[in-house]
Amino acid sequence: MSELLRAERLVKEFAVRGGVAHVVSDVSFTIRKGETLGLVGESGCGKSTLARLLTSLLAPTSGRVCFRGEYLDRLRGAALNKARRGMQMIFQDPYASLDPRMTVGQIIMEPLNAHRVGRDRRERSEIVRSLMTQVGLRPEYAARYPHQFSGGQRQRVGIARALALDPELVICDEPVSALDVSIQAQILNLMRDLQAERGLTYLFISHDLNVVRYLSDRVMVMFLGRICELAPTEALYERPLHPYTRFLLDSVPQPDPTRRDEERTILSGEVPSLVKPPAGCSFHRRCPYADDLCRQQRPELTERGDNHLCACHHPLAGWDAASCIQPKNSMEKENVT
Repeated sequence: MSELLRAERLVKEFAVRGGVAHVVSDVSFTIRKGETLGLVGESGCGKSTLARLLTSLLAPTSGRVCFRGEYLDRLRGAALNKARRGMQMIFQDPYASLDPRMTVGQIIMEPLNAHRVGRDRRERSEIVRSLMTQVGLRPEYAARYPHQFSGGQRQRVGIARALALDPELVICDEPVSALDVSIQAQILNLMRDLQAERGLTYLFISHDLNVVRYLSDRVMVMFLGRICELAPTEALYERPLHPYTRFLLDSVPQPDPTRRDEERTILSGEVPSLVKPPAGCSFHRRCPYADDLCRQQRPELTERGDNHLCACHHPLAGWDAASCIQPKNSMEKENVT
């Protein structure tokens, strides 16, 4: 698969009381056409900020984003608008991301109006009706307001709005975290179907490791604003190399009641401050394997074989995390309705 988006040494810092918060620090990676790249990490690690940097909703402190072979910071006017049409975002909260004063038809039509898609309002209304049908909503509901829909239906509206401009890349910022588990499965299956039909590329952000495994081709793990591991999904889940990834996998609730009493290693300690990040490896204060090298020298993200990248001086080997995670097909029994 060819490259669709490339992030080059992205940095985002915010001035806060007491200093500067280093929210995203020296992040580089690529997203390939047609794939789903999962992004996981604890709350506050910089996932959502990174998503907003990629879509130009935030300007980076330094670093660049290259989309479809063009650097976004070089684009102006119509060229920048064209690039923005190619990447859209699905937000986390289906209650807060929809304007309660607008009907769902107006919400879905808004990007069409902004980018002057279609010859007239009648043609745009037809596009809205088609999008509602594709995401599993009745077109006659277009005149209703968001408060008249359930959470799952509202997220379908958000998906329809994201698809209105026919983007290549859709960045999904925890799109199912606010939904019930049964509704999550429906939305995830809908997203997979839409990806197959439209040839979409996803950056899927989540803290739910089972959801990420079900949907993703590759998975990227962030800690304290930095990438600590990036690998094909099954390789990362079965043989994680970074200790932080291992602890994340070990923290997933065990679905088998006969195995819940098995001893599991739980990550201890507090997350370091973004204002005063530790020297050396960002994870060394919580890592049981850390030594003087980890405390003094920051590890680089380097390939450890078979497209498996890890930023660790002492990567793990031979540890099988498969027993901690539900089977990848555990959600496939749920159907989109």
